[in-house]
Amino acid sequence: MTNQTKRGVLGLGMAFLACAAFAVPSLAQTTSGNQAVTKTAWSVFAEGTPKECWGVSKPKKTVNTRDGKEVSVKRSDILLFVTFRPKQVGGETSFAGGYPFAAGSTVELVIDGESFALKTEGEYAWAASADDDAKLLAAMQKGAEATLTAHSAKGTQTQDTFSLSGFTAAITDAQSRCQ
Repeated sequence: MTNQTKRGVLGLGMAFLACAAFAVPSLAQTTSGNQAVTKTAWSVFAEGTPKECWGVSKPKKTVNTRDGKEVSVKRSDILLFVTFRPKQVGGETSFAGGYPFAAGSTVELVIDGESFALKTEGEYAWAASADDDAKLLAAMQKGAEATLTAHSAKGTQTQDTFSLSGFTAAITDAQSRCQ
């Protein structure tokens, strides 16, 4: 992950935290000046300086296990992003897991049976290359849901399932805002 990408992901996370109630349109309108639109399970945000646009979603289901047993754990916001920046990023997928990932681990992202590996650093995961991002985005546009399985630094396995309903409309909107 480049330093600019790290700053972008962290900035997106901070912007999202400032408007974490995006799923409730009336509240989101009063707490966020940068939400552009909601497309079913996905919302679109746009920032002007630096210009960044992104689609983001929260999981519809989360399961946390340790030693094969379901456990309750404290996690910060769990978010799946696709980010666009003019002339720099053409659709970068990233995942905020809500906890520090186990050192050296990857996050497995499965879309309708097709598996992708995301590299991790701290609380974030992303596709390893632009080519991987392109394949991932194509699968997300065709898919119904995405499930991300990861391991925390404390030994918990997490499985977060995101709806892809509205995904294509959201990323098309985000990309068009950042051309």
